[in-house]
Amino acid sequence: MAKVKTCFFCNECGYESSGWLGKCPGCGAWNTFVEEKIHPETKGGNSFGFAGISSGHTNATPIGDIPLDQRQRTASGIGELDRVLGGGIVPGSLILVAGDPGIGKSTMMLMLSGHLAKTRKVLYVSGEESGSQIKLRAQRLSVCEDQLYIYAETSMDAVIAQIETLKPDVVIIDSVQTLADSSVSSAPGSVSQVREITGTFLRLSKSLNITVFIVGHVTKEGAIAGPRVLEHMVDTVLYFEGERHLSYRILRAVKNRFGSTNEIGVFEMRETGLWEVENPSMALLEGRPTQNAGTAVVCAMEGTRPVMLEVQALISGSNLSNPRRMSTGLDYNRFALLLAVLEKRGGYRLAACDAYVNVIGGIRLLEPASDLAVAAAVMSSYRNVVLPEDTVFIGEVGLTGEIRAVSHIDKRINESLRLGFKRCIVPKGNQKQVEQTANVVFVENIHELSDFIGKGD
Repeated sequence: MAKVKTCFFCNECGYESSGWLGKCPGCGAWNTFVEEKIHPETKGGNSFGFAGISSGHTNATPIGDIPLDQRQRTASGIGELDRVLGGGIVPGSLILVAGDPGIGKSTMMLMLSGHLAKTRKVLYVSGEESGSQIKLRAQRLSVCEDQLYIYAETSMDAVIAQIETLKPDVVIIDSVQTLADSSVSSAPGSVSQVREITGTFLRLSKSLNITVFIVGHVTKEGAIAGPRVLEHMVDTVLYFEGERHLSYRILRAVKNRFGSTNEIGVFEMRETGLWEVENPSMALLEGRPTQNAGTAVVCAMEGTRPVMLEVQALISGSNLSNPRRMSTGLDYNRFALLLAVLEKRGGYRLAACDAYVNVIGGIRLLEPASDLAVAAAVMSSYRNVVLPEDTVFIGEVGLTGEIRAVSHIDKRINESLRLGFKRCIVPKGNQKQVEQTANVVFVENIHELSDFIGKGD
């Protein structure tokens, strides 16, 4: 009988060690290592079943001799999801959907099941809810298709047997942390279980040509729970973002073998489920204050889609020896950098002030083109000067105070004018790329931006 070995895994990131460690070298978390038994017959690449991906050739094949798969993508019935996936669902793909608890992952998967079940056979496997609970939620979402099969089970062997019997076109697993493989001795949700189960679904999706959606949990830091190999094994990784107390949700692809990772999908959580927001700019700017200082509008690019966002800043005197800095929706280090540039290059005495910035709608601004709007909002709040409500600020701020050029400037300007804005403040470096200059003001540094805003007490 082969000897059973033990190994230690980090519950947060999946780091593997031969002995117990107090602090994980991979993620830096404390007291997260758990001991698990490793069976020799399951250790290695064979447990993942990668042979199922093979096309049957025993030798390497020249790339020119490999036949091209001409299968068309499948429309999911949810336009925003198709946008993020790159035009639809690729048959035989393995897709991981992750997000915070209560963000709407199960709601989206059930709505997706209802749309796909109109033309295809769908198996929805749930290890967190019973069949009656799912039916109750399905009635609220108006999901009731004959080809939608609900299976409440946590045994991996039973799920595989059900897939072989039913032969569905699409399988949805909610969630992978609740399933347990009998060949693995560790508890459900452990690193070994998640790795083996994902490997099994990878083999099934490629060999049987079925599309598999896997719902995954996230850690308190926002990363996907389980080993890092989980993200490498799947074809697509989707993150569902947003604040639970806000109605808007953002679906973002961080990995996509069949499309771009720059696109986002915008949804609104309502009582009847998730609704697509086809024009997020109008929705995010609704109710914007126009007579208050400290608010500016930026046109950010999310993939190929220009989105108008409102940035608010609040600068107030502080009695603390170390004034507070807080940012919501904007990288904190980027915000601190902009404050330092305004202090050093612009002459704004911000070191003795509390500074807060917020991006309305729960959306994170990740691109540097939003720097100019943040700087304008900070200047406006510091001087207590109201910015023109029909003006959009687009540009990147450098460490020397210069305003640097940004990409897709024409798309940003056209979207701003389409929504009724009459003036765009853009970098002078983009002057050659701008087709129409009647509604455009070019600035070269933050001093010119400060002159535009105007001096105030």
